[in-house]
Amino acid sequence: MASISGNALAAQALRAEGAEVIFYLAGGPMFDVMWESMRLGVRAIHTRHEQGAAMMAHGYARASGKVGLVNTSSGPGTINASTGMVNALLDAAPIILLAGASPLRTRDLEDFQEVDQVGAMRPLSKWAVQVHEGRRIPEYVAAAYRKALGNRPGPVHLDFPGDVLYSEVPEDKVVWGRSPRPARAAADPDAVREAVKLLKAAERPLVITGSGVIWSDASEQLEAFIERTHIPFFTTPQGRGVVPDDHPLAFVNARSTAFREADVVCVVGTRFNVILGFGRSPRFAAGVKVIMVNSDAEELGKGRPVDLGIAGDARQVLTQFLAEAGRAGDWAKETAWVSHLRDVDRKKANEMEPLLTSDATPIHPLRLCNEIRRFMERDAILCVDGHDTLNFARQSIPTFVPGHRINAGPNGCMGVAVPNAVGAQVAKPGKQVIALTGDGSFGMNGFEIETAVREKLPVLTVICNNGGWTADNPPKPGRDLPFTSYERIVEVFGGHGERVERPQDIRPALERAAKSGVPACVNVICDPAAKSETVRFSSYFQQQH
Repeated sequence: MASISGNALAAQALRAEGAEVIFYLAGGPMFDVMWESMRLGVRAIHTRHEQGAAMMAHGYARASGKVGLVNTSSGPGTINASTGMVNALLDAAPIILLAGASPLRTRDLEDFQEVDQVGAMRPLSKWAVQVHEGRRIPEYVAAAYRKALGNRPGPVHLDFPGDVLYSEVPEDKVVWGRSPRPARAAADPDAVREAVKLLKAAERPLVITGSGVIWSDASEQLEAFIERTHIPFFTTPQGRGVVPDDHPLAFVNARSTAFREADVVCVVGTRFNVILGFGRSPRFAAGVKVIMVNSDAEELGKGRPVDLGIAGDARQVLTQFLAEAGRAGDWAKETAWVSHLRDVDRKKANEMEPLLTSDATPIHPLRLCNEIRRFMERDAILCVDGHDTLNFARQSIPTFVPGHRINAGPNGCMGVAVPNAVGAQVAKPGKQVIALTGDGSFGMNGFEIETAVREKLPVLTVICNNGGWTADNPPKPGRDLPFTSYERIVEVFGGHGERVERPQDIRPALERAAKSGVPACVNVICDPAAKSETVRFSSYFQQQH
């Protein structure tokens, strides 16, 4: 009877699920999983750190809409990926960590790199499990794909002991599995009618959407519903681009006003987490009526009560909403509410304009963001990182394509921009990909530009270098960093590097970097005192009730 190794089974199972690329750092006992995967045509991209590999898988998943794969060695190699796993968990991004582990036969004897990896990863993932039999490897791989993509997407950890991988299994004993893609769940028609009735009767209705619209491929349905009803909409930072940010009903600068004053809010494909102030007052009016649509029924009413909860797929439910909106008759196009938000949006934009065009030195970060905005192609992918840098970009740089805005999400993790951008460039090789990062954040995973050079991925990294971890306003302990010439590091790697200190030099430097055809870094010296405006994390300072 013919036999097959666990390594070959793992590779065949991954390929059967559609695996195209694995981000990894070489190490045992996973060497032969990689060899077998490469032999089957899977692209293998080895990185400088496992954290970077997990973040690349995250960026790949976000940009492609597919599962991102990361492969790690046992012990510290797997633990190094833990930050990337929790990022994906809180951001609801589907990645699978294929982790090597010490052998079963020497378990609990303190073998080399013996760590309870499953125990460590269980709170950081949707599902964490160890494979104990070689013949069941394909079954577990299929289950991992189902769990990563199903319901609310997220990360999965598969633990592979070395002796299981290198075992020989009779082919007729192999347990094969395949992940069926679930049918889209529709909403109860009565609930759809009630939701549309509430929205039509509202004086100040609002639609808020998140990544669920992206994962459900529901951008077309969302835009059609917005245009049919003329309801203003906002997205979470990670959900931007599902409807272009320059849509007539997108009032990006009036976000706080809209949340605070809306009387009916329809929340589709996102959660009431910190990004939305938990859906509570004072972020939202105390008496606001809430309609919530989510594929995960457990999210309905979490954080705050909802008036109408609908468990269903965003694309299917929005299709139902659109049909019901048509049956509901005409919708007012230019309401006092729309006019009010437009006025607030214009006022805030005008207030920001002097900083967007400022010729001051050191360069204000908003001037840098404005130059990037004018330079970017409409379908560019922007990966943003850092505290103040992230907030300045949120205020000033639009996104027009779903899945083309990537950051750390609600985990607020620094160091993500460069690896996210590398993963996104792998997913969309023909697109312009820009990593906009602070200097502190760049120092965490900036070496992954070497990975981009090796793989010939022309990611453009722009550093908003304010010589510290945050704005020097007010001063903070451990804030200061030197104004390092990071562009020289990129040149050593084989990329293109430039340092910019005057506002008028930003655009020419971006143009030269893009024309270089290689991974590039434009290091822009910015004003240390420039502080971004964002929602205050008041829970740091006072007890919340």
